[in-house]
Amino acid sequence: MLRRPVEGTIVLVETKNLTKVFGEVRAVDDLSVAIPEGAIGLVGPNGAGKTTFLRLLLSLLQPTAGTAKVLGRNILDGVPLRERIGYMPEHDCLIPDMTGVGLVAFMGRVSGLDADSAIGRAHDVLQFVGVEEERYRKVAEYSTGMKQKVKLAQSMVHDPQLYIFDEPTTGLDPRGRTEMLDLVRAIASSPGRNVILSSHLLPDVETICKYVVILDGGHQIAAGDLHDLLTGAADRLRIDIRGDREAFVQRLREAGLEAEAGPTGVHVGRRPGVEAEVFQAAKALGAEVRYMGREIRSLEEFFLELVARNEGKGA
Repeated sequence: MLRRPVEGTIVLVETKNLTKVFGEVRAVDDLSVAIPEGAIGLVGPNGAGKTTFLRLLLSLLQPTAGTAKVLGRNILDGVPLRERIGYMPEHDCLIPDMTGVGLVAFMGRVSGLDADSAIGRAHDVLQFVGVEEERYRKVAEYSTGMKQKVKLAQSMVHDPQLYIFDEPTTGLDPRGRTEMLDLVRAIASSPGRNVILSSHLLPDVETICKYVVILDGGHQIAAGDLHDLLTGAADRLRIDIRGDREAFVQRLREAGLEAEAGPTGVHVGRRPGVEAEVFQAAKALGAEVRYMGREIRSLEEFFLELVARNEGKGA
């Protein structure tokens, strides 16, 4: 079923029954999504189909079946679509014998800029990413951090509407990772610019993105506003206790409450007086209530719970 964003929101990416098959592997399987504009996180376990999905959106791969639009254009439009997208791939894509500024200018020409505009923009974006002094050195002489910054610069040179970043912090040390995330955040906050950030580092996605799409086995298993996904239903409480959790859940059930133990704590349905009943059950067991309130999870907690549930369905 195609899930659309809130009414009035501009749709950045829309797919209908999008499928990509490699031999017997369905890397993307009958995928129908509607992704709004803004800063979008794309997450999923290894083999979930994230990179294949991105390459389909870039028309670097042709779909086996189904359709997709990006920025209102059919992905089969090819070059005219790619000229509006900046792509920073996960793996090394740089030409080692070129200088940093030469490579970025070359990518500007590939993306449709004339020679003067390409070289001017190359200097500007290299200064933005922090590769100003080293721009005339050959790429082969760059550190991993410098190469990642040049990869970012080449994705920016033609001033695209949509940036696609596939694991932009790969291989970076903590300082380099922080610098890269600051650059991605600056782009994501620029008016009229959209970002799709694909990363297995979920805290990175959580700090930058407002909307998230979660894939598993080539399917969308969740999508929505990040805050809404990580904040549980208003009619349920999450309780963290120090003590025997299973005995605590059993005690709550004996009191007539809907209670269950989950990865992030004990979950209880709200009703009048439920807080007092929770404390009474804890006191009877000698347990300590450490938190009681609405469910608030990290993206990592939500992701692990969701994937575990999805694996259970396939078992």
